[in-house]
Amino acid sequence: MAESSDEAIIEKLYQYGERLNEAKDKSQNVEDYENIIKAAKSSSVKAMQLAAQLIPRFFKYFPSLSVRAVDAQLDFCEAEELGVRVQAIRGLPLFCKDTPEHLSKIVDILVQLLTAEENVERDAVNKALLSLLRQDVKASLTALFKHIETIDEQMSDDNLRERTLVFIKDKVFPLKAELLKPPEQMERHITDLIKKSLQDVTGGEFKMFMDFLKSLSIFGDKAPQERVQELIEIIAGQADLDAQFNVSDGDHINRLIACLFMAIPFFERGASNSKFLNYLNKHIFPVFDKLPEERKVDLLKNLAESAPYTIPQDSRQFLPSVVQLLKKYMPRRKAGEEMNFTYVECLLYTFHHLAHKAPNATNSLCGYKIVTGQPSDRLGEDFSENYKEFTERLNCVEELARATIKKLTQGMVEHNQAFAAAKSDEEKEKIKAQKQNTTTGLRTCNNILSMAQPLHAKTPSFIGDKKINLSWKEVVKSTAPTTAASTGVKRPAGAINGSSSSGPKKGRGGGGMQNQLVDRAFQGLSYGGRSSRGRGRGRGFRGRGRGRGYH
Repeated sequence: MAESSDEAIIEKLYQYGERLNEAKDKSQNVEDYENIIKAAKSSSVKAMQLAAQLIPRFFKYFPSLSVRAVDAQLDFCEAEELGVRVQAIRGLPLFCKDTPEHLSKIVDILVQLLTAEENVERDAVNKALLSLLRQDVKASLTALFKHIETIDEQMSDDNLRERTLVFIKDKVFPLKAELLKPPEQMERHITDLIKKSLQDVTGGEFKMFMDFLKSLSIFGDKAPQERVQELIEIIAGQADLDAQFNVSDGDHINRLIACLFMAIPFFERGASNSKFLNYLNKHIFPVFDKLPEERKVDLLKNLAESAPYTIPQDSRQFLPSVVQLLKKYMPRRKAGEEMNFTYVECLLYTFHHLAHKAPNATNSLCGYKIVTGQPSDRLGEDFSENYKEFTERLNCVEELARATIKKLTQGMVEHNQAFAAAKSDEEKEKIKAQKQNTTTGLRTCNNILSMAQPLHAKTPSFIGDKKINLSWKEVVKSTAPTTAASTGVKRPAGAINGSSSSGPKKGRGGGGMQNQLVDRAFQGLSYGGRSSRGRGRGRGFRGRGRGRGYH
Protein backbone atom coordinates (compact mmCIF):
# COMPACT_ATOMS: atom_id res chain seq x y z
CA MET A 1 0.00 0.00 0.00
CA ALA A 2 2.82 2.38 0.92
CA GLU A 3 4.44 1.81 -2.45
CA SER A 4 1.14 2.44 -4.20
CA SER A 5 0.69 5.61 -2.16
CA ASP A 6 4.18 6.83 -3.10
CA GLU A 7 3.43 6.22 -6.75
CA ALA A 8 0.24 8.21 -6.44
CA ILE A 9 2.09 11.16 -4.89
CA ILE A 10 4.72 11.07 -7.64
CA GLU A 11 2.01 10.90 -10.29
CA LYS A 12 0.27 13.93 -8.79
CA LEU A 13 3.56 15.87 -8.68
CA TYR A 14 4.05 15.20 -12.39
CA GLN A 15 0.53 16.46 -13.02
CA TYR A 16 1.15 19.65 -11.02
CA GLY A 17 4.37 20.20 -12.92
CA GLU A 18 2.77 19.61 -16.32
CA ARG A 19 -0.09 22.02 -15.58
CA LEU A 20 2.32 24.68 -14.43
CA ASN A 21 4.50 24.11 -17.44
CA GLU A 22 1.58 24.45 -19.86
CA ALA A 23 -0.15 27.36 -18.16
CA LYS A 24 0.25 30.72 -19.91
CA ASP A 25 -0.29 32.61 -16.65
CA LYS A 26 1.38 30.30 -14.19
CA SER A 27 0.68 32.58 -11.24
CA GLN A 28 -2.95 31.44 -11.44
CA ASN A 29 -1.95 27.86 -10.53
CA VAL A 30 -1.25 28.68 -6.88
CA GLU A 31 -2.83 25.47 -5.63
CA ASP A 32 -0.60 23.32 -7.82
CA TYR A 33 2.54 25.03 -6.52
CA GLU A 34 1.34 24.75 -2.93
CA ASN A 35 0.82 21.02 -3.39
CA ILE A 36 4.37 20.66 -4.72
CA ILE A 37 5.67 22.47 -1.61
CA LYS A 38 3.69 20.09 0.60
CA ALA A 39 5.71 17.20 -0.85
CA ALA A 40 8.48 18.28 1.51
CA LYS A 41 6.57 16.35 4.15
CA SER A 42 6.46 13.20 2.03
CA SER A 43 8.28 10.04 3.05
CA SER A 44 8.89 9.06 -0.56
CA VAL A 45 12.49 9.64 -1.69
CA LYS A 46 11.48 9.92 -5.35
CA ALA A 47 8.69 12.35 -4.51
CA MET A 48 11.08 14.54 -2.56
CA GLN A 49 13.64 14.48 -5.39
CA LEU A 50 10.96 15.47 -7.90
CA ALA A 51 9.63 18.24 -5.68
CA ALA A 52 13.21 19.52 -5.16
CA GLN A 53 13.38 20.00 -8.94
CA LEU A 54 9.94 21.57 -9.36
CA ILE A 55 10.00 24.07 -6.47
CA PRO A 56 12.90 26.21 -7.79
CA ARG A 57 11.73 25.83 -11.41
CA PHE A 58 8.47 27.69 -10.80
CA PHE A 59 9.58 29.74 -7.82
CA LYS A 60 9.58 33.14 -9.57
CA TYR A 61 5.84 32.96 -10.37
CA PHE A 62 4.74 32.78 -6.75
CA PRO A 63 6.39 35.52 -4.69
CA SER A 64 3.75 35.20 -1.96
CA LEU A 65 4.92 31.61 -1.39
CA SER A 66 8.65 32.36 -1.52
CA VAL A 67 9.30 31.80 2.19
CA ARG A 68 7.47 28.46 2.24
CA ALA A 69 9.19 27.38 -1.00
CA VAL A 70 12.69 28.14 0.29
CA ASP A 71 11.92 26.45 3.61
CA ALA A 72 10.75 23.34 1.79
CA GLN A 73 13.94 23.27 -0.28
CA LEU A 74 15.99 23.62 2.91
CA ASP A 75 14.12 20.65 4.37
CA PHE A 76 15.21 18.67 1.34
CA CYS A 77 18.81 19.86 1.88
CA GLU A 78 18.65 18.32 5.35
CA ALA A 79 17.01 15.06 4.29
CA GLU A 80 18.54 11.78 5.38
CA GLU A 81 18.85 10.50 1.81
CA LEU A 82 21.95 11.76 -0.01
CA GLY A 83 20.17 11.80 -3.37
CA VAL A 84 17.50 14.16 -2.06
CA ARG A 85 20.08 16.48 -0.54
CA VAL A 86 22.15 16.64 -3.74
CA GLN A 87 19.06 17.33 -5.87
CA ALA A 88 17.94 20.09 -3.52
CA ILE A 89 21.41 21.69 -3.54
CA ARG A 90 21.51 21.67 -7.34
CA GLY A 91 18.21 23.53 -7.39
CA LEU A 92 19.23 26.35 -5.04
CA PRO A 93 20.83 28.63 -7.69
CA LEU A 94 17.54 28.63 -9.63
CA PHE A 95 15.91 30.59 -6.80
CA CYS A 96 18.07 33.55 -7.84
CA LYS A 97 17.95 33.30 -11.61
CA ASP A 98 15.00 35.68 -12.00
CA THR A 99 14.74 36.86 -8.40
CA PRO A 100 18.23 38.18 -7.54
CA GLU A 101 17.03 39.62 -4.24
CA HIS A 102 17.31 36.09 -2.83
CA LEU A 103 20.93 35.61 -3.86
CA SER A 104 22.63 36.59 -0.59
CA LYS A 105 20.37 34.28 1.39
CA ILE A 106 21.00 31.35 -0.96
CA VAL A 107 24.77 31.94 -0.81
CA ASP A 108 24.53 31.88 2.99
CA ILE A 109 22.65 28.58 2.84
CA LEU A 110 25.19 27.04 0.47
CA VAL A 111 28.11 28.21 2.63
CA GLN A 112 26.51 26.42 5.59
CA LEU A 113 26.43 23.29 3.44
CA LEU A 114 30.17 23.47 2.65
CA THR A 115 30.74 21.45 5.82
CA ALA A 116 28.99 18.42 4.25
CA GLU A 117 30.94 15.23 4.75
CA GLU A 118 29.96 13.45 1.52
CA ASN A 119 32.18 14.34 -1.44
CA VAL A 120 29.31 14.26 -3.96
CA GLU A 121 27.30 16.60 -1.75
CA ARG A 122 30.21 19.01 -1.29
CA ASP A 123 30.83 18.92 -5.03
CA ALA A 124 27.20 19.91 -5.63
CA VAL A 125 27.60 22.81 -3.18
CA ASN A 126 30.76 24.00 -4.94
CA LYS A 127 29.05 23.91 -8.33
CA ALA A 128 25.98 25.70 -7.00
CA LEU A 129 28.12 28.48 -5.49
CA LEU A 130 30.08 28.88 -8.72
CA SER A 131 26.78 29.11 -10.60
CA LEU A 132 25.72 31.98 -8.33
CA LEU A 133 29.10 33.67 -8.74
CA ARG A 134 28.59 33.59 -12.49
CA GLN A 135 25.08 35.02 -12.08
CA ASP A 136 26.14 37.95 -9.89
CA VAL A 137 29.78 37.94 -8.86
CA LYS A 138 29.65 41.11 -6.78
CA ALA A 139 26.71 40.11 -4.57
CA SER A 140 27.95 36.51 -4.29
CA LEU A 141 31.47 37.54 -3.24
CA THR A 142 30.05 39.95 -0.67
CA ALA A 143 27.90 37.20 0.83
CA LEU A 144 30.81 34.72 0.78
CA PHE A 145 33.28 37.00 2.52
CA LYS A 146 30.87 37.74 5.37
CA HIS A 147 31.64 34.24 6.60
CA ILE A 148 35.36 34.92 7.02
CA GLU A 149 35.25 38.44 8.40
CA THR A 150 35.70 38.98 12.13
CA ILE A 151 32.43 38.22 13.85
CA ASP A 152 31.15 37.60 17.35
CA GLU A 153 33.10 34.66 18.77
CA GLN A 154 29.95 33.07 20.14
CA MET A 155 28.42 33.09 16.67
CA SER A 156 31.50 31.84 14.87
CA ASP A 157 32.07 28.40 13.42
CA ASP A 158 35.73 27.81 12.71
CA ASN A 159 35.04 24.74 10.60
CA LEU A 160 32.59 26.70 8.44
CA ARG A 161 35.06 29.56 8.12
CA GLU A 162 37.86 27.20 7.11
CA ARG A 163 35.69 25.52 4.47
CA THR A 164 34.71 28.92 3.10
CA LEU A 165 38.38 29.92 2.87
CA VAL A 166 39.20 26.66 1.08
CA PHE A 167 36.38 27.29 -1.39
CA ILE A 168 37.60 30.82 -2.07
CA LYS A 169 41.20 29.67 -2.47
CA ASP A 170 40.56 26.57 -4.58
CA LYS A 171 37.49 27.58 -6.60
CA VAL A 172 37.21 31.37 -6.74
CA PHE A 173 40.81 32.58 -6.98
CA PRO A 174 41.77 30.32 -9.93
CA LEU A 175 38.78 31.68 -11.89
CA LYS A 176 39.62 35.33 -11.34
CA ALA A 177 40.05 36.04 -15.06
CA GLU A 178 36.57 34.67 -15.77
CA LEU A 179 34.72 35.99 -12.73
CA LEU A 180 36.24 39.42 -12.09
CA LYS A 181 34.69 41.38 -14.92
CA PRO A 182 34.92 44.24 -15.55
CA PRO A 183 38.44 43.78 -14.10
CA GLU A 184 39.05 47.25 -12.65
CA GLN A 185 35.71 47.38 -10.83
CA MET A 186 35.56 43.79 -9.61
CA GLU A 187 39.24 43.54 -8.65
CA ARG A 188 38.73 46.63 -6.52
CA HIS A 189 35.62 45.07 -4.96
CA ILE A 190 37.35 41.81 -3.99
CA THR A 191 40.35 43.79 -2.71
CA ASP A 192 38.06 45.74 -0.38
CA LEU A 193 36.43 42.50 0.80
CA ILE A 194 39.82 40.96 1.51
CA LYS A 195 40.97 44.03 3.44
CA LYS A 196 37.91 43.75 5.69
CA SER A 197 38.73 40.08 6.32
CA LEU A 198 42.29 40.61 7.56
CA GLN A 199 41.46 41.49 11.16
CA ASP A 200 41.47 37.86 12.17
CA VAL A 201 43.75 35.69 10.05
CA THR A 202 46.60 33.26 10.48
CA GLY A 203 49.93 33.85 8.81
CA GLY A 204 49.15 31.28 6.12
CA GLU A 205 45.79 32.90 5.39
CA PHE A 206 47.38 36.33 5.17
CA LYS A 207 49.97 35.06 2.71
CA MET A 208 47.24 33.42 0.64
CA PHE A 209 45.35 36.70 0.39
CA MET A 210 48.48 38.72 -0.38
CA ASP A 211 49.56 36.26 -3.09
CA PHE A 212 46.13 36.65 -4.67
CA LEU A 213 46.11 40.45 -4.43
CA LYS A 214 49.49 40.83 -6.09
CA SER A 215 48.27 38.59 -8.92
CA LEU A 216 45.49 41.06 -9.80
CA SER A 217 46.00 43.38 -12.75
CA ILE A 218 45.33 46.47 -10.60
CA PHE A 219 48.47 45.59 -8.60
CA GLY A 220 50.47 44.24 -11.55
CA ASP A 221 53.81 45.38 -12.93
CA LYS A 222 52.23 48.37 -14.66
CA ALA A 223 50.30 49.46 -11.58
CA PRO A 224 50.82 53.07 -10.45
CA GLN A 225 52.94 53.77 -7.39
CA GLU A 226 49.95 54.34 -5.10
CA ARG A 227 48.66 50.82 -5.80
CA VAL A 228 51.95 49.23 -4.76
CA GLN A 229 51.96 51.43 -1.67
CA GLU A 230 48.43 50.20 -0.90
CA LEU A 231 49.79 46.65 -0.62
CA ILE A 232 52.49 47.90 1.77
CA GLU A 233 49.81 49.58 3.89
CA ILE A 234 47.93 46.28 4.08
CA ILE A 235 51.09 44.48 5.21
CA ALA A 236 51.96 47.26 7.66
CA GLY A 237 48.48 46.96 9.16
CA GLN A 238 49.03 43.26 9.72
CA ALA A 239 52.39 44.00 11.35
CA ASP A 240 50.67 46.26 13.92
CA LEU A 241 53.06 49.14 13.31
CA ASP A 242 50.80 51.49 15.24
CA ALA A 243 50.92 49.34 18.37
CA GLN A 244 53.20 49.87 21.33
CA PHE A 245 55.89 47.19 21.25
CA ASN A 246 56.35 44.72 24.07
CA VAL A 247 59.53 42.68 23.75
CA SER A 248 57.92 39.76 25.58
CA ASP A 249 55.18 39.57 22.92
CA GLY A 250 56.67 36.84 20.76
CA ASP A 251 53.66 36.86 18.46
CA HIS A 252 54.15 40.51 17.56
CA ILE A 253 57.88 39.96 16.94
CA ASN A 254 57.12 37.03 14.65
CA ARG A 255 54.40 38.89 12.83
CA LEU A 256 56.56 41.98 12.35
CA ILE A 257 59.48 40.00 10.90
CA ALA A 258 57.21 37.92 8.65
CA CYS A 259 55.48 41.04 7.32
CA LEU A 260 58.77 42.84 6.69
CA PHE A 261 59.93 39.82 4.71
CA MET A 262 56.71 39.89 2.69
CA ALA A 263 57.05 43.63 2.02
CA ILE A 264 60.54 43.49 0.45
CA PRO A 265 59.37 42.76 -3.14
CA PHE A 266 57.12 45.83 -2.94
CA PHE A 267 60.00 47.99 -1.69
CA GLU A 268 61.83 46.84 -4.82
CA ARG A 269 58.90 48.14 -6.87
CA GLY A 270 59.17 51.58 -5.31
CA ALA A 271 56.91 51.42 -2.26
CA SER A 272 58.15 53.21 0.85
CA ASN A 273 59.75 51.25 3.68
CA SER A 274 59.58 54.27 6.02
CA LYS A 275 56.86 52.89 8.29
CA PHE A 276 58.75 49.68 8.92
CA LEU A 277 62.16 51.30 9.43
CA ASN A 278 60.81 54.01 11.71
CA TYR A 279 59.09 51.37 13.83
CA LEU A 280 62.25 49.27 14.01
CA ASN A 281 64.31 52.31 14.94
CA LYS A 282 61.92 53.52 17.61
CA HIS A 283 60.74 50.27 19.16
CA ILE A 284 62.88 47.28 18.17
CA PHE A 285 66.53 48.30 18.05
CA PRO A 286 66.55 49.83 21.56
CA VAL A 287 65.66 46.34 22.87
CA PHE A 288 67.43 44.29 20.19
CA ASP A 289 69.44 42.37 22.82
CA LYS A 290 66.24 41.05 24.36
CA LEU A 291 64.88 39.52 21.15
CA PRO A 292 65.03 35.72 20.79
CA GLU A 293 68.34 34.77 19.17
CA GLU A 294 66.80 32.99 16.19
CA ARG A 295 64.65 36.03 15.41
CA LYS A 296 67.55 38.48 15.50
CA VAL A 297 69.11 37.05 12.37
CA ASP A 298 65.80 36.99 10.49
CA LEU A 299 65.23 40.62 11.40
CA LEU A 300 68.75 41.63 10.33
CA LYS A 301 68.44 39.77 7.03
CA ASN A 302 65.14 41.48 6.26
CA LEU A 303 66.67 44.80 7.22
CA ALA A 304 69.64 44.22 4.91
CA GLU A 305 67.36 43.40 1.98
CA SER A 306 65.24 46.50 2.70
CA ALA A 307 68.19 48.88 3.05
CA PRO A 308 68.76 49.60 -0.68
CA TYR A 309 65.26 51.09 -0.92
CA THR A 310 65.56 53.52 1.98
CA ILE A 311 65.24 57.25 1.31
CA PRO A 312 68.06 59.61 2.43
CA GLN A 313 66.04 61.11 5.31
CA ASP A 314 65.28 57.71 6.82
CA SER A 315 68.85 56.57 6.18
CA ARG A 316 70.19 59.48 8.21
CA GLN A 317 67.84 58.73 11.10
CA PHE A 318 68.52 55.00 11.07
CA LEU A 319 72.31 55.00 10.70
CA PRO A 320 73.12 55.66 14.39
CA SER A 321 71.26 52.49 15.42
CA VAL A 322 73.05 50.44 12.77
CA VAL A 323 76.47 51.77 13.76
CA GLN A 324 75.72 51.06 17.41
CA LEU A 325 74.88 47.45 16.56
CA LEU A 326 77.97 47.16 14.36
CA LYS A 327 80.14 48.24 17.27
CA LYS A 328 78.41 45.70 19.46
CA TYR A 329 78.95 42.79 17.08
CA MET A 330 82.35 43.74 15.62
CA PRO A 331 84.92 43.05 18.35
CA ARG A 332 87.61 45.69 18.85
CA ARG A 333 90.34 43.22 19.68
CA LYS A 334 90.86 39.50 19.36
CA ALA A 335 90.38 38.47 22.94
CA GLY A 336 88.76 35.09 22.57
CA GLU A 337 85.32 36.58 22.10
CA GLU A 338 83.22 35.06 19.36
CA MET A 339 81.75 36.98 16.47
CA ASN A 340 78.45 36.26 14.74
CA PHE A 341 79.49 36.55 11.11
CA THR A 342 75.93 36.64 9.78
CA TYR A 343 75.02 39.58 12.00
CA VAL A 344 78.09 41.46 10.79
CA GLU A 345 77.39 40.69 7.13
CA CYS A 346 73.80 41.97 7.48
CA LEU A 347 74.81 45.09 9.39
CA LEU A 348 77.70 46.01 7.07
CA TYR A 349 75.44 45.63 4.05
CA THR A 350 72.78 47.80 5.70
CA PHE A 351 75.42 50.34 6.73
CA HIS A 352 76.79 50.66 3.19
CA HIS A 353 73.39 51.23 1.61
CA LEU A 354 72.22 53.72 4.22
CA ALA A 355 75.55 55.56 4.17
CA HIS A 356 75.42 55.72 0.39
CA LYS A 357 72.15 57.68 0.74
CA ALA A 358 73.36 59.91 3.59
CA PRO A 359 77.18 59.81 3.43
CA ASN A 360 78.01 62.76 5.68
CA ALA A 361 75.98 61.23 8.53
CA THR A 362 78.94 58.88 8.99
CA ASN A 363 81.31 61.78 9.82
CA SER A 364 80.14 62.02 13.42
CA LEU A 365 79.38 58.31 13.74
CA CYS A 366 82.60 56.85 12.29
CA GLY A 367 84.97 59.82 12.10
CA TYR A 368 84.97 60.09 8.29
CA LYS A 369 85.69 63.34 6.42
CA ILE A 370 83.00 63.38 3.75
CA VAL A 371 82.31 66.83 2.32
CA THR A 372 78.87 67.68 0.95
CA GLY A 373 78.88 71.40 1.75
CA GLN A 374 76.04 70.97 4.23
CA PRO A 375 76.18 71.96 7.93
CA SER A 376 75.55 68.31 8.72
CA ASP A 377 79.11 67.57 7.53
CA ARG A 378 80.32 68.75 10.99
CA LEU A 379 83.88 68.98 9.66
CA GLY A 380 84.93 71.43 12.34
CA GLU A 381 84.43 68.82 15.09
CA ASP A 382 86.93 66.18 16.12
CA PHE A 383 85.63 62.63 15.69
CA SER A 384 89.04 61.03 15.31
CA GLU A 385 88.44 58.66 18.24
CA ASN A 386 85.35 57.32 16.49
CA TYR A 387 87.42 56.70 13.36
CA LYS A 388 90.13 54.94 15.34
CA GLU A 389 87.65 52.70 17.13
CA PHE A 390 85.67 51.89 13.99
CA THR A 391 88.74 50.97 11.93
CA GLU A 392 90.15 48.89 14.78
CA ARG A 393 86.94 46.90 14.79
CA LEU A 394 87.10 46.55 11.02
CA ASN A 395 90.68 45.25 11.28
CA CYS A 396 89.64 42.69 13.87
CA VAL A 397 86.66 41.56 11.79
CA GLU A 398 88.81 41.16 8.69
CA GLU A 399 91.39 39.14 10.60
CA LEU A 400 88.69 36.84 11.99
CA ALA A 401 87.09 36.48 8.55
CA ARG A 402 90.41 35.51 6.91
CA ALA A 403 91.19 32.98 9.61
CA THR A 404 87.72 31.48 9.30
CA ILE A 405 87.97 31.30 5.49
CA LYS A 406 91.17 29.29 5.93
CA LYS A 407 89.45 26.86 8.30
CA LEU A 408 86.33 26.58 6.15
CA THR A 409 88.40 25.97 3.01
CA GLN A 410 90.22 23.14 4.74
CA GLY A 411 86.87 21.88 5.99
CA MET A 412 85.54 21.83 2.42
CA VAL A 413 88.49 19.69 1.31
CA GLU A 414 87.70 17.25 4.10
CA HIS A 415 84.01 17.26 3.20
CA ASN A 416 84.84 16.40 -0.41
CA GLN A 417 87.10 13.55 0.70
CA ALA A 418 84.44 12.25 3.07
CA PHE A 419 81.78 12.49 0.36
CA ALA A 420 83.92 10.46 -2.04
CA ALA A 421 84.38 7.79 0.64
CA ALA A 422 80.73 7.77 1.80
CA LYS A 423 78.89 4.49 1.24
CA SER A 424 75.26 5.25 2.07
CA ASP A 425 72.87 7.89 0.74
CA GLU A 426 72.26 8.98 4.31
CA GLU A 427 75.95 9.71 4.80
CA LYS A 428 76.09 11.62 1.53
CA GLU A 429 73.08 13.75 2.41
CA LYS A 430 74.62 14.59 5.76
CA ILE A 431 77.89 15.65 4.12
CA LYS A 432 75.99 17.65 1.49
CA ALA A 433 74.34 19.64 4.27
CA GLN A 434 77.73 20.27 5.87
CA LYS A 435 79.17 21.38 2.52
CA GLN A 436 76.25 23.71 1.97
CA ASN A 437 76.72 25.28 5.38
CA THR A 438 80.45 25.67 4.72
CA THR A 439 79.76 27.24 1.32
CA THR A 440 77.46 29.79 2.91
CA GLY A 441 80.11 30.49 5.55
CA LEU A 442 82.71 31.16 2.88
CA ARG A 443 80.36 33.51 1.06
CA THR A 444 79.59 35.36 4.29
CA CYS A 445 83.27 35.86 5.11
CA ASN A 446 84.09 36.99 1.59
CA ASN A 447 81.22 39.47 1.68
CA ILE A 448 82.46 40.84 4.99
CA LEU A 449 85.96 41.36 3.56
CA SER A 450 84.56 43.05 0.45
CA MET A 451 82.43 45.43 2.52
CA ALA A 452 85.00 46.14 5.26
CA GLN A 453 87.92 46.99 2.94
CA PRO A 454 86.59 50.30 1.51
CA LEU A 455 85.60 51.54 4.99
CA HIS A 456 89.23 52.15 6.06
CA ALA A 457 89.54 55.30 3.93
CA LYS A 458 88.91 58.71 5.49
CA THR A 459 86.45 59.39 2.66
CA PRO A 460 85.20 55.90 1.81
CA SER A 461 83.11 54.95 -1.20
CA PHE A 462 79.96 53.30 0.11
CA ILE A 463 78.42 50.44 -1.81
CA GLY A 464 75.02 51.49 -3.13
CA ASP A 465 74.44 48.88 -5.80
CA LYS A 466 73.79 45.14 -5.87
CA LYS A 467 77.37 44.00 -6.48
CA ILE A 468 77.42 42.30 -3.08
CA ASN A 469 75.26 39.18 -3.25
CA LEU A 470 74.12 38.38 0.27
CA SER A 471 75.21 34.93 1.39
CA TRP A 472 71.69 33.53 1.81
CA LYS A 473 70.53 34.73 -1.60
CA GLU A 474 70.69 32.59 -4.70
CA VAL A 475 73.83 33.14 -6.71
CA VAL A 476 73.41 34.07 -10.36
CA LYS A 477 75.09 31.21 -12.16
CA SER A 478 78.13 32.13 -14.16
CA THR A 479 79.19 30.34 -17.33
CA ALA A 480 82.13 28.65 -15.67
CA PRO A 481 81.72 28.08 -11.96
CA THR A 482 85.05 27.17 -10.46
CA THR A 483 84.65 26.41 -6.77
CA ALA A 484 82.13 25.12 -4.34
CA ALA A 485 81.74 28.65 -3.06
CA SER A 486 79.95 29.55 -6.28
CA THR A 487 77.00 27.42 -5.29
CA GLY A 488 74.23 29.50 -3.75
CA VAL A 489 71.68 28.80 -1.12
CA LYS A 490 68.14 29.59 -2.14
CA ARG A 491 66.05 31.68 0.13
CA PRO A 492 62.85 29.74 0.77
CA ALA A 493 60.20 31.06 -1.60
CA GLY A 494 57.16 30.22 0.51
CA ALA A 495 58.78 31.21 3.77
CA ILE A 496 55.78 32.86 5.39
CA ASN A 497 53.42 30.01 4.72
CA GLY A 498 55.34 27.07 6.05
CA SER A 499 58.72 25.71 6.92
CA SER A 500 61.23 25.03 4.21
CA SER A 501 63.76 22.27 3.92
CA SER A 502 66.14 24.38 1.87
CA GLY A 503 68.81 26.64 3.28
CA PRO A 504 71.96 25.97 5.21
CA LYS A 505 71.86 23.50 8.03
CA LYS A 506 74.08 23.28 11.03
CA GLY A 507 76.70 20.60 10.53
CA ARG A 508 76.93 18.14 13.39
CA GLY A 509 79.44 15.39 13.96
CA GLY A 510 81.92 14.63 11.24
CA GLY A 511 84.93 14.32 13.52
CA GLY A 512 87.75 16.56 12.36
CA MET A 513 85.69 17.90 9.47
CA GLN A 514 84.07 20.56 11.65
CA ASN A 515 86.26 22.71 13.82
CA GLN A 516 84.36 23.49 17.02
CA LEU A 517 85.35 27.13 16.95
CA VAL A 518 83.97 27.46 13.43
CA ASP A 519 80.76 25.72 14.53
CA ARG A 520 80.25 28.27 17.29
CA ALA A 521 81.23 31.23 15.16
CA PHE A 522 78.72 30.25 12.50
CA GLN A 523 75.76 29.40 14.67
CA GLY A 524 74.22 32.55 13.26
CA LEU A 525 74.49 31.06 9.79
CA SER A 526 72.48 28.04 10.79
CA TYR A 527 69.78 30.32 12.14
CA GLY A 528 70.02 32.45 9.06
CA GLY A 529 68.96 29.77 6.63
CA ARG A 530 65.36 30.70 7.45
CA SER A 531 64.63 27.03 7.44
CA SER A 532 65.42 26.09 11.02
CA ARG A 533 61.84 26.89 11.92
CA GLY A 534 60.31 28.16 8.74
CA ARG A 535 58.15 31.24 8.39
CA GLY A 536 54.72 29.75 8.47
CA ARG A 537 52.79 28.27 11.30
CA GLY A 538 54.94 28.72 14.34
CA ARG A 539 56.08 32.08 13.02
CA GLY A 540 53.76 34.91 13.89
CA PHE A 541 50.08 35.79 14.20
CA ARG A 542 49.33 33.75 17.32
CA GLY A 543 46.46 34.84 19.50
CA ARG A 544 44.61 36.92 16.93
CA GLY A 545 40.84 36.81 17.35
CA ARG A 546 39.69 33.24 17.64
CA GLY A 547 43.10 31.90 18.46
CA ARG A 548 43.78 31.00 14.86
CA GLY A 549 47.46 31.74 14.92
CA TYR A 550 50.95 30.50 14.53
CA HIS A 551 52.09 28.18 17.29
